[in-house]
Amino acid sequence: MIKAIIFDLDGTLVQTEILKAKSYARAAFELCQSKIVENEVIEAFKEVVGRSRKEVAQYLISRFNLMDAAQAKMSDLGIMTPWQAFVQMRLQIYESLLKDPLTLTQYRCPYNIDLLKWARQNDFKTALATMSHCPQAILVLQILDIKDDFDFIATRDDVENGKPNPQIYLLVAKELKVLPTETLVIEDSPAGVKAALDAGMGCIAVTTDFTRKNIHASNLIAEQWIVDNPAELKTTAQLFIKEQNT
Repeated sequence: MIKAIIFDLDGTLVQTEILKAKSYARAAFELCQSKIVENEVIEAFKEVVGRSRKEVAQYLISRFNLMDAAQAKMSDLGIMTPWQAFVQMRLQIYESLLKDPLTLTQYRCPYNIDLLKWARQNDFKTALATMSHCPQAILVLQILDIKDDFDFIATRDDVENGKPNPQIYLLVAKELKVLPTETLVIEDSPAGVKAALDAGMGCIAVTTDFTRKNIHASNLIAEQWIVDNPAELKTTAQLFIKEQNT
């Protein structure tokens, strides 16, 4: 029986993935203006969406040959590794985007948030499991006015291993006092889906332009539990719950 619904944040409740992609692209452009095309970085970001900052930064540094330029920024930023320098540059850009409530509200996911509200109204336990770090996650939740809709919030700061490792989902289940098999996860990325499944949880993938291709190609879950049209998410979730509870 499903007793709890856990939501991812980025790409699931709000389309911050596009803002993250833009921040990485603009940071890369600052490093190598003559070599970088913003749309190419955004497309490359889709390959690693949902992974940790370190993994994303290292992938983009390798993909676009940013190592020397990132190393040159290390001393100015007081950073010990090239990937950290790249991350610090992109965080400054990303945080400036997040501070604009109008920009963030523009990218909210209304149908997915509607499922969250429905879950609360129907006495399901609810939680957030995000690879965003705590300050950014809380800022987003406050701007969207959904922070109080969760019984527990887990961020990248709470676990040693990020998705696709299942650690964050196992932590949330423990805090909610439910079994993994009593939990439904709403995710948007292959890394997140794999983390949920490896934790022994049910999962529905609601895709975005950043994750749709890789979700379908991953063969991680049955096609009936992949939602390409967010307007169908609540109906799909209700069907999943009904099947599990009968």
